[in-house]
Amino acid sequence: MADSAVRVTVVIPARYGASRFPGKPVAQLLGKPMIQHVYERAQGARLVDRVVVATDDERIRDAVRGFGGEVMMTPVSLRTGTDRVAHVAAACDGDYFLNLQGDEIVLAPDLVTDLVEPFLSSGASMGTLQRAIESEEDLANPAVVKVVTDFEGYALYFSRAPIPHVRDAQAGRRLAPKLHAVHLGLYMFTRRTLEQIAALPTGRLEEVEKLEQLRALEQGIRIRVWETVHRSLRIDTPADLREAEAVLQQETGRVS
Repeated sequence: MADSAVRVTVVIPARYGASRFPGKPVAQLLGKPMIQHVYERAQGARLVDRVVVATDDERIRDAVRGFGGEVMMTPVSLRTGTDRVAHVAAACDGDYFLNLQGDEIVLAPDLVTDLVEPFLSSGASMGTLQRAIESEEDLANPAVVKVVTDFEGYALYFSRAPIPHVRDAQAGRRLAPKLHAVHLGLYMFTRRTLEQIAALPTGRLEEVEKLEQLRALEQGIRIRVWETVHRSLRIDTPADLREAEAVLQQETGRVS
């Protein structure tokens, strides 16, 4: 648990109507709804005081209540996960909120701690994580979001495109060691910054890339990026769910 003077709340935004995978949060994964895997792993992270699912759908609400989780209903009109986190924050105590995507299953609780711990001691107002990209396939995949940072570790840009572009790379080999990084789907905010971002209009870059963090960058809000070596499973399609099942079964076998 975090120090009594610091309350860290993880909020998991979850929508039912994803275009590529409707009903994704309640899809069964090893006998549990997928959202339960996300929730339980967030609960296991050090320095986290509270975990709440934010949804606008009664089917997700009922699934979360079914496994004993905490859930809050949010308006259908909210634009993004960040806006849902801000809505929950308005009803919660504490000064620090972490937005964990409802389709991002962390494979080790330390992944969450890798963001919470440095954030609390940094003085940053918004933070996130990156991990080295290891394959050309991931670099080219628009579903894998890339991030480029400055020398102080602050984000310069996030994109679905393979950034930075290596102009003089050999054919078919654009991946550069220690240069290309994947952005992981979790963000941490101070309460004040979260409220500020939720009050901003949708950004031009946010709209075209469909990346909500670009709203903050476009308005001059700096985003500190820390490195993690821990992995997560991002579920975008039914095929991803099947792959996640295989990974989690292997993990269960190693534990037993």
